[in-house]
Amino acid sequence: MSNSKALKAGSLLERAAEIYDFSSGLKVAPAEARPVEPAPPAPLAETAAPEPVAAPIAPAPRVSPAPAPEAPRRAVPAGRRGQVDREALRQGGYIVPDAPATGLAEEFRIIKRQLLLGVADERIAADKRQTILVCSSHPDEGKTFCALNLALSLATEKDVEVLLVDGDFNKPEILSILGLEAGPGLVDAIADPSADADAFVIRTDIEGLSVLPAGRQANNVTELLASERTRQVLADLTVRHPRRIILFDSPPALMASPASVLAAQVGQVMMVVRADETTEADLREAVGLLSGCDQLSLMLNGTGYAATGRRFGSYYGIGQ
Repeated sequence: MSNSKALKAGSLLERAAEIYDFSSGLKVAPAEARPVEPAPPAPLAETAAPEPVAAPIAPAPRVSPAPAPEAPRRAVPAGRRGQVDREALRQGGYIVPDAPATGLAEEFRIIKRQLLLGVADERIAADKRQTILVCSSHPDEGKTFCALNLALSLATEKDVEVLLVDGDFNKPEILSILGLEAGPGLVDAIADPSADADAFVIRTDIEGLSVLPAGRQANNVTELLASERTRQVLADLTVRHPRRIILFDSPPALMASPASVLAAQVGQVMMVVRADETTEADLREAVGLLSGCDQLSLMLNGTGYAATGRRFGSYYGIGQ
C-alpha cells in the first residue's frame, strides 16, 4: 500500500474513532474546516471466543534426597615416638631385636605360641581376646623380665603388633629399662573421660612394639581400673587396631590390689612362678585373687641348668 492511500484512509486514531465510539467527547478534526458527522459504526460479526487451551505443565524435576552426612571417623592420634636403648637390653639379658637366635628367644617363642592360640580362642569373650596380663605372687619373681621379653617376641610376628602397658603403677620400670622418656599414660586416660589413650602411646623404633606408660600417681588406681571407663579405654585401644595385642605388666598379686582388678579386664593371665622361691601356698592364693580371668597359665622362671634338659642355644650354635 502506498503512502497516499494510507493518508486517505485516515490515521489510526481516525479509523479507530470510526469503528469504536471510545467516548462521546472524542472527535478527530478532519483536514477541512467543516465538521463531518462520522458514519455509524458497522456491526461487528460475532465470533466465538476461542476455547482456552491449557498450557502443558512441565513435570517437576525429581530431586534426590541429599545423602545423610557420614559420622566423622575418629582419627588415631599420632602419639609420641621413642628410641629403644638396645645396648641396655643386651646388658640386662633381654631379647635383642634383630640379633641371632638365642635359647632365651626360643623359650619365649614357645610361650607366645600358646598365648596366640588364646587370642584366637572363641571361648574367650571377643572384647577381651587381645588382652594378656603378666603377673606374679611377689616382687622379684621376674614378671617384668618375662613381660618385656614376651612383648619383644610378639613384636616380631608379621600379623601382630603389641602394646606393652606398664601396669605396675607404684613401681613402673618398663620405660627406664627401654630408655624411654616418662609421660602421661593409662591412669591419665582413665581419669580423664575426654582423653584419648592412643595419644599417650609411645611408638618405638622397634617395628610392631609400642608402649603405654603407667601415667601419673593416684591414690584411687584400683577404683579407676574397676570403672566402666577402663573397659572403654581398652576397647578403643583394640577396636581401632585389630592386629594389636595389649600386654600388661601388673603389680604382684599378693602385694597390690590392681592385679586382681586387671585380671577381670583381660582374656588371659600368665602367672610367673620363680623356681625354688614361689611357695605353693602363695601360688594358690595369688591364683585365687586372679580368678576374674578364666584363662590362666603358669610360666616357670629362673630354672637352673639340667644336663638332660633342652638347650635351644646349643642347637643354633650359641653357648649357654
